[in-house]
Amino acid sequence: MDFEFDEDQRLLQQMVRETVTRSRSLPEEELWARYRELGWLEAPPVELAIVLEELGYVADPTPFLATATWFAPLAGRLPEGAGTAVCDGTGRFVLDADRADEIALVTRDGVVVVKGPDVDAERVETFDPTLHVAHVNVPGLVAGVPDLALMGLAISTVGACRRILDMAVAHVKQRVQFGVPIGSFQAVKHKAADMYVAIERARALAYFSALTIAEDDPRRGRAAAMAKAAAGECQRVVFQHGLQLFGAMGFTWENDLQIYLKRAKAGDLLLGTAAEHRRALLT
Repeated sequence: MDFEFDEDQRLLQQMVRETVTRSRSLPEEELWARYRELGWLEAPPVELAIVLEELGYVADPTPFLATATWFAPLAGRLPEGAGTAVCDGTGRFVLDADRADEIALVTRDGVVVVKGPDVDAERVETFDPTLHVAHVNVPGLVAGVPDLALMGLAISTVGACRRILDMAVAHVKQRVQFGVPIGSFQAVKHKAADMYVAIERARALAYFSALTIAEDDPRRGRAAAMAKAAAGECQRVVFQHGLQLFGAMGFTWENDLQIYLKRAKAGDLLLGTAAEHRRALLT
């Protein structure tokens, strides 16, 4: 496996970064339409991971993640509009189920695709108001989580954690205490370094997972669980240190840091926490 981006992938990364930076102020419906027009939903696993990392970096509010990594791998196609899937067997905390045009249900009889309005889905209020999560009431559900869904959550969480680190580093460079920037203090440097190491470890495992999915490697299931576990551990370190480096004001509504802290935490909680996936790897 080649763990370095080729020229096309680097160009894609640059293009996605520029696009999301220019477009982030657009209304959600226009963002969603632009992503679909650009064909990002049709990207193969590694290229899709590149897109998802950048969308995680800006806390994308559209149903892109659920459509591309929850619905598509189970239905075998893209939906007519937005899509999601009920794949963990519980029907609880299903990403974008309240606004999906189509929903893939993993049942005892296999995968069944139904129209979103035909499903009893009740949106749940969460700590992240930009995140759509709903409880779905459907009988006969069984667990069948796609590897792509775990990889997508992992790399999106990595993107959010990258944004937290960048914001924290910018803050400690300009915040002055005792006549010097607090970023010059050794304890602050150690926290930033811990955040960076955790992000790079989780990022490497997420892209390894994408590679195994792309090549249909027999290790893809374990790789996806490893990526999800590493991303959850990463957000814990980044959440704690990022909040501390901002002096806790990062969790106020007035500071944008709280947006990415919440998105990173949600990435860990959806489809199983880091602890759950670590336990799964032992079986």
